[in-house]
Amino acid sequence: MLIDLVVSVPSRSVAGVEQAQVMTGARAVDLSGSENWVLHADNADVLPRLADGTFRLIYIDPPFNSGKVQRREELATVRSPDGDRVGFGGRRYRTVPVGSTSYADAFDDYLDFIGPRLEQAHRLLTTDGTLYFHIDYREAHYCKVLLDQIFGRECFINEIIWAYDYGGRSRRRWPAKHDTILVYAKDADRYFFDQDAIERIPYMAPGLVSKEKAARGKLPTDVWWHTIVPTNGKEKTGYATQKPEGILRRILSASSQPNDWVLDFFAGSGTTGAVAQQMQRRFVLVDSNAEAIEVMARRLGIAGVRYTDAALDPLQAASAP
Repeated sequence: MLIDLVVSVPSRSVAGVEQAQVMTGARAVDLSGSENWVLHADNADVLPRLADGTFRLIYIDPPFNSGKVQRREELATVRSPDGDRVGFGGRRYRTVPVGSTSYADAFDDYLDFIGPRLEQAHRLLTTDGTLYFHIDYREAHYCKVLLDQIFGRECFINEIIWAYDYGGRSRRRWPAKHDTILVYAKDADRYFFDQDAIERIPYMAPGLVSKEKAARGKLPTDVWWHTIVPTNGKEKTGYATQKPEGILRRILSASSQPNDWVLDFFAGSGTTGAVAQQMQRRFVLVDSNAEAIEVMARRLGIAGVRYTDAALDPLQAASAP
């Protein structure tokens, strides 16, 4: 399948990157092959150009409309004779900034922003496909009503609560330590769900079940206890609002199979693509933020991934020895 993706930058050649075919006034994106795609573009422009029923799974983690500029600083600890901390052997260290990512997260009318994109998501799902819509408490209830209108209330499958325990704590209310993932099927009677592929987790009270059950573990419920991306974890990219791979691994395990197409059109740091690579899923990632494209280029590399022109500059660094 080909889609025509209009890009605003001229075509260039970068060593080690196989260019997509250039068409008159547009770039052809071929989803019939095995290549994965990272598109630097406004998803409102890209989504209408994709064919109906292309993706078995769509996961999106859009801006939460927090009213803030989301920013994350990337830090490194280095040895320094005038450092403010003393480590092993009396060596002194200090922390230095090495980079940052940010984006504005404020909309006058959030439903007006997200609604047309959710309508496109419904169109793009296969008949047995599933949407996972990741949002927080500020907009979750409004988005639930909107999704009921687009998909139909009968196609609402789950409200997943991702609970974590990290960050600041308010003294004036219960600290907000969860996100909501709303799950909708294209067809409530036909959607794909592979329970056997889901990794089991330990029982919270193993003494209340048999030894056999305790050893086997249990299937997760709709409340997922999972840490955020650890500050010093190997998967950390430094991108603001990066989500942990464990959350995406559970989603992809349950609602897709190897070689299925997966779409994330608020791709951010590229966690969906990173997990899809590990699990042999094919993916299309879309993001309009140049910083996100740079992070994805470093994280996903160039093997089996095609990038639009706007993403080629960071690939030069990613492909360097």
